[in-house]
Amino acid sequence: MTDLAAYAGLFLAAFAAATILPLQSEAALVALLLAGHPAWLLVTVASIGNVLGSAVNWAIGRGIEHFRDRPWFPASPAALARARRWYDRYGKWSLLLSWAPLVGDPLTLVAGMLRVPLLTFLILVAVAKTGRYIILAAATAPWW
Repeated sequence: MTDLAAYAGLFLAAFAAATILPLQSEAALVALLLAGHPAWLLVTVASIGNVLGSAVNWAIGRGIEHFRDRPWFPASPAALARARRWYDRYGKWSLLLSWAPLVGDPLTLVAGMLRVPLLTFLILVAVAKTGRYIILAAATAPWW
C-alpha cells in the first residue's frame, strides 16, 4: 500500500467513524502504527478526519431540528428533551466526551441542534479526539 493510500484510508475511516455511521478508526490507526508509519503524522491525519466528521454531525444537528415534527424524525420529543436537559446540565464541556463510544456522536449532533458556536465546538472536539489518538498511539508505539 502506498503511503498516500494509507493516509487517505485512515482519513476516510476517521471521518466516517465520527459521523453517525457505526464505524471505528482505531484499528486502522493501530495497524498503520505497527506497519511503521510515523505516529505524529497518523495522529494528525486521523484527528483532522475525525474532527471534520464531527463537524458534519454538528451541521446536521443545526438543520435537522426543522424536521422534528415529521414522523420519520429519528428522535422522540422525550429523547430530545432528555438530551437538552443533559446538555444544559453539563454544557459545552460535555463535548470533551465526543471521543467516547455510544455517546460521542450524539453529543456532536446535539451540539449543533443547541447552536453551540462552531469555533467552540471545533476546539473542544479537537482536544478530545486528538487526545484519544495520542493516547492510543503512545500505547501502541511508545517510540514515536
